[in-house]
Amino acid sequence: MNSTWYTIINPTSGSGRISKNLNHLRSLFIKFDIPVVFVLTEFKHHEEKLVQEGIVKGYTKFICVGGDGTLHHMVNGIMNQKFIKTSKIKLAVIPIGTGNDWVKTYRIPKNFERAIQIIKYENSIYQDIGLIKFLSNKKSIYFNNVAGIGFDAFVVEKISSFKKLGSIAYLLGSLISFYSFKKSRLQIRSDNISEKSKIFMLSIGLCKFSGGGMQLTDYKNKINGFFDITLIKNIQLYKILLHLPKLYNGKIDDLKEVSTFHEKSLKIVSKDTKYPFIQADGELLGIGDIELGLIPNAIKFIIPQQ
Repeated sequence: MNSTWYTIINPTSGSGRISKNLNHLRSLFIKFDIPVVFVLTEFKHHEEKLVQEGIVKGYTKFICVGGDGTLHHMVNGIMNQKFIKTSKIKLAVIPIGTGNDWVKTYRIPKNFERAIQIIKYENSIYQDIGLIKFLSNKKSIYFNNVAGIGFDAFVVEKISSFKKLGSIAYLLGSLISFYSFKKSRLQIRSDNISEKSKIFMLSIGLCKFSGGGMQLTDYKNKINGFFDITLIKNIQLYKILLHLPKLYNGKIDDLKEVSTFHEKSLKIVSKDTKYPFIQADGELLGIGDIELGLIPNAIKFIIPQQ
């Protein structure tokens, strides 16, 4: 096994800020005596190929330098490879990007030096990983933070042109989307639930934050073997606007239109002719009927000492 950290850098993250700071980043790894090799992404989803190339070369320690999207694609690269058990891989994050929602759960700082200090100590935790299977074409996609159907995915589709604004992009996208979003009728099934209703949004979470800092799930524990699920039914849009702070302080489930539950798997089928958008980790996946499952203790993540 190679003890060097295979560091995958998305040079477009943070509006290209990392490209101007590569030498500074390299000097910090030298300062903390952490052996690294840098590789830069060159095209969309390149992270998946790069992480698998690293695994083939014998690397088991990876650093993601980028945003939620970069981490999402690295996780998919790890989960889709067959060379080593995913639980043997360590994954650390130096956040630089738009939302940086996954790191908020673990309180990983954006400051380069402090983030690298965390990597130096190698304190780690196993985390569950979610799996989305599209029923029409059998396409499978993994996620490490939160998946969503309905309004939040609609927002993800809308903000692609102004993501460089950072977290405020999600708020702006939400306000813009209120006027054009149409609710969908879904059938939701699990071992304990059978629900058919018109929904505003369905959030399936492993961690706490999404959408640039919103807390949309009844978050309990990132390694308890269950999804944290929030269903917002046919709520009036003015009521969402009236209670906008609740989207950010974790109190959205106070509203009568909101229900929360915990499940290991879900099947979601659209009952409308027009399918709602689906997103995971802030990445737009498309549309279609899906099944969601959970892979417990899938990857070892480097986090601050608690």
